This record gives sequence, structure tokens and C-alpha cells, in this order.
Amino acid sequence: MEDENIALNSVLGLELNRVFFAVREIANKQKIIEFAREVLESERADLPDSASPEGPAS
Repeated sequence: MEDENIALNSVLGLELNRVFFAVREIANKQKIIEFAREVLESERADLPDSASPEGPAS
């Protein structure tokens, strides 16, 4: 299951990258960045606390 998620995220990342560079208007690029940031933040909120990179390494 984790491998499937990694593969899907890789494909989605490549597609997002393709769309981002196809868009010429700065305003639309900003919308794409904001959307991607919101998605990443919501995914991070779903992760267990132990996987948080911000926490101290012990």
C-alpha cells in the first residue's frame, strides 16, 4: 500500500510540475502553489506525530 502511495504521489507531482510550467500567468502559478501547499499541509496533518520531521531526533 505504501509503495502504491509513493508511486501515485510521484505521478501526481510530475503532472503538477507539467501543468505549472505550461501556465504562463504568474497569478495562475501562485494559485497552483497555494493549492499544492494546502494539499501537503492536509496530508501532513493526517500523518502520525512520530513521522513529523520537525520533532527532535532521539
